[in-house]
This record gives sequence, C-alpha cells and structure tokens, in this order.
Amino acid sequence: MSGRQGELPPNRAKGISRALGSSRQTKAGRFGILVAAGLALSLALAACGGSSGPSTQSSSPTTAPSTAVSASPSDTSPAATTAAATPTPSPKPVTAQTVHIRLLNSDGATYGVGMPIVAYFSSKITDGNAFAAATVVKVNGAVNHGSWYFEASSINAGYPIEAHYRPAPTPGVANQFWPANASITMNMATQGVSAGAGLAFDDSLTLSMATGDAHISYVNCATERMVVKSNGVAVRTPMLTSCGAPITPTANGIKVVQQLGESAPGTDKLRPNGAVRMVGGGGLLGNYDLIVPWSVRLTNGGEFVHAAAWNGRNIGARSTSDGCTNLNTPDAKWFYNFSRIGDVVIYTNTGGPAMKPYDGFGEWNLPTSSFNNSPAAA
Repeated sequence: MSGRQGELPPNRAKGISRALGSSRQTKAGRFGILVAAGLALSLALAACGGSSGPSTQSSSPTTAPSTAVSASPSDTSPAATTAAATPTPSPKPVTAQTVHIRLLNSDGATYGVGMPIVAYFSSKITDGNAFAAATVVKVNGAVNHGSWYFEASSINAGYPIEAHYRPAPTPGVANQFWPANASITMNMATQGVSAGAGLAFDDSLTLSMATGDAHISYVNCATERMVVKSNGVAVRTPMLTSCGAPITPTANGIKVVQQLGESAPGTDKLRPNGAVRMVGGGGLLGNYDLIVPWSVRLTNGGEFVHAAAWNGRNIGARSTSDGCTNLNTPDAKWFYNFSRIGDVVIYTNTGGPAMKPYDGFGEWNLPTSSFNNSPAAA
C-alpha cells in the first residue's frame, strides 16, 4: 500500500512504538513493537510512502565566615592596631544540569544485523567525546572501536537528541553491519561524566543483546525483483515487486526493519495476519483507509513491504505504489514470518531520492566520517 502523512514530523514520528527504558522487547525482538519499561508512546496511523525533562540547575549559596587580621603582639609601632578585614564570600558551587540517558534496545533481545544501539538524552548535549570514551562495546568479547552518530529526536517527550552506535568498519568489506549470530555487550559508565559545559550525565547503563542470522534483502525496482539472503545465501526464489510510482517513489539505499505488524487499538496484542492500518491519498490509489496484511515497516515516513492483492497485475511488471514495496500475498506472508527487527533491506534503481538518515535507521547510508561522536549537527 502506499500513502503519506505529511503533517507529522519526519524524525521518526511514525517509527517504532516505544517506551523509554531498556527492560524487554515483545516477542524477544521478533514481532511487532519495540517496548521497554517506562512511559509508552503511541504511534500515529501508518501511511505507506516515503515522505519522509531535564533536571534544573541548582546551587547552594554559601558564605565563608568573616575573618580578622590582627597585628602581631610584638609589634610596638603606633600604627599597629587590630583591624577586621572586609568579609569576602566564597564562590558559589556550580551544580551541573543533569542529563539522563535511556536506551531503545532491550536486554536479552535478538536483533537483525542492521540494528544500531540507540541512546536518548534528556537534554541536548554539547560534547559527545566523554560520552563515547566512557562507553565500551564488545562483540563476542572483543572491544569494538565503533562510533556514534547524533541526530535531533522527537520520538520521546523530553528527550530532544539521540545517538546511534555503528560498529567499526572492516577495511575492504561493504555494508558494515554487525556480524551474524554475535553476542554484543555495552558498558556505558557515564554517571558523573561531562556532557558539555554545565552538563553531566546522571546515570550509567549496561546492555546485553545478540544478533541472529544476517538477513539482507535486495530490491531492484528496475527489474521489480526482491532477492532475500540469509548469511549470504539466497533462501527463496526472487519475489516479484511493485515499487513506488514516479509521483510517489520509493527511496534508494539501505533500510532496516523497524516494526512487524502493529497492536490492535487499545490492546497489547498484534492485529491478525501481521496487519497495519494505512491511511493515505494523493497517489495513483487516491484516498484510502485500509487494514493491510503482512506489513513490515522500513521507514518512519511510512514505507512498508506488504501484501497487495489489489495490485496483482502490476506486481513484477511496473512500479505503481505510493512508495511501499507491494508483494503477492504468499510472498508477503513468508517475508513477514522470516523477518526480525533490525534486518536489512537494500534498494536500488527506485527513481526516488536517497534514504534520509533520520527516516528510520537510515544512518547506514552515511559515510563513516559522519560517525564522529559530535552532537553539534543534531
């Protein structure tokens, strides 16, 4: 399906339903919505298309007692008198504004190889170097010298900035994702560490997660084919697709699975058949409000891979969607059941713009130089 909701902010406004914290993930990171203990935030209605509180500073004023300077008793000069010096208050101690950190990732979860470590900050920090230095990430027990990319965030109220960790690249190896079936740990010893002038972190965090098999899919919108690989081996006959029409094109580049299906309204249970409600208009389909089965979300702006029984005559032949990747129903059901949060889907020849870094986990499209531990551009 396809459609757009341009009134919502692009910064993951329609991304994964999340709560702040890092305690658990429904279906062990496999299905539906990423959750964690804390304040839950609801999603707006999905659309299939590619548009894309801090603590207050405080101080406790103190004044040193007045002191007196007296002449020495042995001094017999007439000018020698006892005189009180002018009291001088000591400087007020400066208390840094505290910055709280929370994680998107959940302890014990297994993700696809494209899932970054994501941290949210309760204030906009101005220096990320001490934060990066205080954080140690290990892959299968070995220290990984990766780095952080910072961006503005509107996902969680009171958390205006987020950082994404990408593992260190291996020279000569394309698509620097996590290794498959790896154990990943993080020790973020940040409590008391500077977050910039007048700012200090107030907590430390740890994380233990894993990756599953390397699920990397390739969609060529010129040939309308999708090739799905696991650990480098194709696992299904290339699937027929229909990508975004010229007026509503699919974005080019690397995308990461964010969500599988969605919860039924007012419940914590997934809709049947991996369905998502999609509302849109303005494309070839006109206005619509549909429950679409076997829907796998790839971007905040509303790109999904999903079943599209209504578009069978175009699937495999031409791009006619509002930005999503339309599949025949058997293929869509298979892909939904195959996928996990963090799996990678790479698009070429879409005729559309490049995937934006903030539109989901699009930072994989950025050069390594953008992962410079600096929040200045966020």
